[in-house]
Amino acid sequence: MTKHIHGGDVYRYENYLDFSSNCNPLGLPDGVRSAIIQAVDSVVHYPDVQCEKLKKAIGQYEQVPEGQIVCGNGAAEVIFSVCLAAKPKRALLPAPTFAEYQQALESVGCAVEYVRLDEKKGFVLDEAILRQVEKTRPDVVFVCNPNNPTGILTEKQLLERLLHLCEQTETLLVLDECFLDFVEQPEQYTMKEYLSKTDNLLIVKAFTKRYAMAGVRLGYGLTGDETLAQQMELVTQPWNVSGLAQEAGIAALKETAYVKRGQELIVGERHYLQEQLRNLGLQLYDSSANYLFFLGPEDLPERMKKHKILIRDCSNYPNLRKGFCRIAVRTHEENEQLINALKGELEWQKQL
Repeated sequence: MTKHIHGGDVYRYENYLDFSSNCNPLGLPDGVRSAIIQAVDSVVHYPDVQCEKLKKAIGQYEQVPEGQIVCGNGAAEVIFSVCLAAKPKRALLPAPTFAEYQQALESVGCAVEYVRLDEKKGFVLDEAILRQVEKTRPDVVFVCNPNNPTGILTEKQLLERLLHLCEQTETLLVLDECFLDFVEQPEQYTMKEYLSKTDNLLIVKAFTKRYAMAGVRLGYGLTGDETLAQQMELVTQPWNVSGLAQEAGIAALKETAYVKRGQELIVGERHYLQEQLRNLGLQLYDSSANYLFFLGPEDLPERMKKHKILIRDCSNYPNLRKGFCRIAVRTHEENEQLINALKGELEWQKQL
């Protein structure tokens, strides 16, 4: 596996239009910006090592007890922390899915097996994962819903069956819901209601995507197993969440109107992009997230750089190959710019 290949590399590609990372296209909320500015003078002090006010705000937002919350330096740290705390020996991952799961698992010497999602079936997670869990009885299973990079939702009924099976096999289910905020009717898909019913579930969430604050680095985990939550905090370094990040998070959770506007924008623009990509003859998959996944020419990501546009080359994901790409859903003006560039490149391809 190639290490540390992600979207959002604006540091190597300055002044490019970035469709390779999947943050809220509305940009940083004004309330979060103000909170960060107002908190600047507090950097002379260590941040609250217990994240007390932030956990209280998250608890109210998510309607879960504060003892079930673990805060991290981004969702990525939560993923690494659960691996350090649980020390799994065997893990099961869908393929393709978010690369950090494998990296975190291998960092603790865990053997990783895959449920290879079928390209011909649209990369949908199906009952094959149940059969694999029953057969191999792994220590931990990671599922991203909607999946990254495909954007495809897993039906809640299948996740409920998977969780029930994980209870029987004493398997921890780590469920990444970071992109669920951009799905239509996310309350129909979240597994949060099971936190009070089982010790076998950890839900991972992030401020990064919902509030377009990737550079702040703030994420959290929710688990009904308070012992696991305590163990995760023990394996992270002290003061892992900066004071600025804590204040930014508290302010962000008040931005309900901003979140609603972002959801409405994403839904409308996702439909627009889906129609345009299909009209271009690209093989498009059924994303419900704030990004779209398609198969195009193998060199398309490089060719788009001529237009100063970044799209995500997904060929480094397990079970994918060159030509698979992911694009974020952005504002209409930016989406039009992307489509016009794609039209030019695909027409040029036809003339060869």
